[in-house]
Amino acid sequence: MDGIIGLLEEPLILLFVILFLGSALGEIKIRGLSLGTSGVLLAAMVFGHFGYQVSPVIQQLGLGLFIVAVGLSAGPRFFRMMKTSGVVFGIISLLIVLIASVTTIVVSKLFNLSPALSIGIMTGALTSTPGLAAALQATGDPLASVGYGIAYPFGVLAVVLFVQLLPRVLKVDLAEDLKKKSGPVRNDESPEVMTIEVTNSAINKRTLKELEFNKYNTVVISRVIRGDRNIIALNDTVILVGDRLVAVGLPSDLKRLCEDIGREVESNFKNQDNVELRKVTVDSLELIGKTIRELELRRTYGVTVTRIERGGFEFNQSSKWRLERGDVLTLVSSEDRLDDVEKLFSRKKLTVTNIHILSLSLVLLLGVLAGMIPFHFPKLGTITFGVAGGPLFIALIIGHFGKLGPIHARYYQPSNQVIRDIGLVLFLAGAGTTAGKGIVQVIQQEGFNLVIGGAIITILPVVAGFFIARKLFRLSIIHSLGALCGGMTSTPGLGATNQLMDSEDPAIAYAAAYPFALISVAVASQILVFFL
Repeated sequence: MDGIIGLLEEPLILLFVILFLGSALGEIKIRGLSLGTSGVLLAAMVFGHFGYQVSPVIQQLGLGLFIVAVGLSAGPRFFRMMKTSGVVFGIISLLIVLIASVTTIVVSKLFNLSPALSIGIMTGALTSTPGLAAALQATGDPLASVGYGIAYPFGVLAVVLFVQLLPRVLKVDLAEDLKKKSGPVRNDESPEVMTIEVTNSAINKRTLKELEFNKYNTVVISRVIRGDRNIIALNDTVILVGDRLVAVGLPSDLKRLCEDIGREVESNFKNQDNVELRKVTVDSLELIGKTIRELELRRTYGVTVTRIERGGFEFNQSSKWRLERGDVLTLVSSEDRLDDVEKLFSRKKLTVTNIHILSLSLVLLLGVLAGMIPFHFPKLGTITFGVAGGPLFIALIIGHFGKLGPIHARYYQPSNQVIRDIGLVLFLAGAGTTAGKGIVQVIQQEGFNLVIGGAIITILPVVAGFFIARKLFRLSIIHSLGALCGGMTSTPGLGATNQLMDSEDPAIAYAAAYPFALISVAVASQILVFFL
């Protein structure tokens, strides 16, 4: 026994024992529910109670890696959604976090809890690890981890039960309720379809490649209608006067094209010959991170991409668009060619990573420096974003642009997953051992109050968030539940929602709400310090 205890004095042995035991604990499932990575936090708390401590440097490194991975992943979608109708889901998540924050203030005063404990309970109730990271940075008190660890299990369970029981209580046909709300959310970047009859004789007997339609920016020609025939539009397709070109793009670009080559006519696709339109989902790990231009679908397969859906939002095709898993491409071609491309996108290969150490180091460096900048709020005091907020802010900006100078931010999804998972468990191991020092005393003194406080902070935002989505924004039940899970940052809740019906709509709403909730919880965790 003394030998084992002696081994635990070695920092690396201690770290990997905590990671192993915590991961094993997190994989235990009871009725389909598991603690996941929070098992590492609970295991670390036990070791912390007995006086063991993971190095603060490891904790800070883990936090930085985790936050950067989250920011790079959310950045492309976050800023784009700010300009679209998808901001409705963001508003819902912001209101959920606001309600949770106000409830936290009331609960803190009611049960006379410390600021760190109160904010920790809120982040646990919202199942937000970035929120916990921000709380630890803002308060400098490990009790935040105690509150998180106690409130987290109820936060997971409450959302899952709410999602599963609500449709049964309301006795609503979810499929019927969803009918008028289905389909991708349209926005300023959504493409339109226009059929243009060629009247300009200067275009006669020239190929699409010679005409260089790419000068019209977003426009892509999907097919050529000649008499009763539908012809697949390829680079070597010859255009004749009288042909009708089916063009897809933004309205302003379509208008310019129409003025240059002919006049708009009514679209009629009744006789499609062998030309089909098909939606294909990107699932192949080999293609993730590549641009549409690199795939050369038109030249190699004779297939045209006309539009793209991501996270439930529809966008115009772009040759520079880098594919992510789950993107939905609308393709036009013949049946056999579409079959070949569909196999290409669904092909399974070994996971590939493309972590760029230079870029990752620069993002972390800039993020840590940004987190040190003080911000003064009149009558409230001065705060810094710290290792949680600074890297998140920088990663969101760089993730949005994809590349800034030598910094490459568009890693393949497996790469982000690797960075995020490693960073998260390192952070939880350090936070858990720090919090474990006083956990027994805190539970003995405040045990009942912590449980009741966590339940209140979970239940009120859940109920209020659903009614805001359903009554104020008049969303379908399935969209409301998806937005609710995103606002509560509850992945298990999304899993339960997906089981209610065979539809991607819950995930669409979740993906739209989640980035807003992720960031607002982190910000709220730091601001709440001034009100508690």
